[in-house]
Amino acid sequence: MSADNADTADNADTADTADTADPATPRRRRTAGPAVRGPAVRGPGVPGLAPPGLGVPGPAVPGRAGPVAVGASTPQTPARGRRPSPTAARLRRLVPTLTAAPFTLCYSLVLLGTGLFAYLGDPGTVHDLLTSSSTDVSHLSERPLLTLLASALWIVGGISSPYLLAFLLVLTALERRIGGLRTAGVFLLGHVLATLLTELPVGASVAVGRLPDSSLRRLDYGVSYGLIACAGALAGLLRPRLRWALIGGVGLAVVVGSLVDFDPLTDGGHALALLTGVACRPYVRRVAQRRGAGPSERAPRIG
Repeated sequence: MSADNADTADNADTADTADTADPATPRRRRTAGPAVRGPAVRGPGVPGLAPPGLGVPGPAVPGRAGPVAVGASTPQTPARGRRPSPTAARLRRLVPTLTAAPFTLCYSLVLLGTGLFAYLGDPGTVHDLLTSSSTDVSHLSERPLLTLLASALWIVGGISSPYLLAFLLVLTALERRIGGLRTAGVFLLGHVLATLLTELPVGASVAVGRLPDSSLRRLDYGVSYGLIACAGALAGLLRPRLRWALIGGVGLAVVVGSLVDFDPLTDGGHALALLTGVACRPYVRRVAQRRGAGPSERAPRIG
């Protein structure tokens, strides 16, 4: 062997030995089977790689198939509350509240109080109060304003009267559409006009001698005139079919009442009160449309 060949072999052996002994040099180890690779975790900041959290399996989320990647945004499921049924919502609108129908609520409490007093109080005292509150010609000529107001504090039949339920339903529905002050105005208009238009002719007839003096005193009190006027005004805010149904129902109740207890003055006052309420239709429609509560040919929600 020549010297050059010996030097070359020594250099190759030295290089192999150095490569083997260098621990910093990575060596590839081959295995007999296919390589098993775990999930690739890719960190942020490396160009060309996926954003963090993708590809790393995380805990399973109820309602979703499979695990969700760690760091991924989990959709928030909104809490499902029990929505009130449309029927329950409409029934609640029939009840007066302090915010939606304060006039009807306060007035109903007054009528309930006077009704309980008429039921539980001394009969003699109750009779005296009702007599002094009667809107007959004698009391109207002496103290007209006080008599008109006092007669509207009582309800015929007391707490068991159907007028009380009708009062709640009609005035609540009307007040929700035109407001408390205007509802009170319609009520007073019907109450005052129907009373005066029935009692003034009686006074004139007594004055000319066509009726006896006993006609100047009669027992007449209650909220029926104002209630019927409000019903006529409410009918103007309904669709034609519901409008005529309400007016027809009120008219039928007036006729049935006259058959049960005929009183020409009271029956005439009921008819006049209904006409007064119907005559308020243009006004209440304008007010309701400004408030956004009374479409012209659509039926507003009752209550």
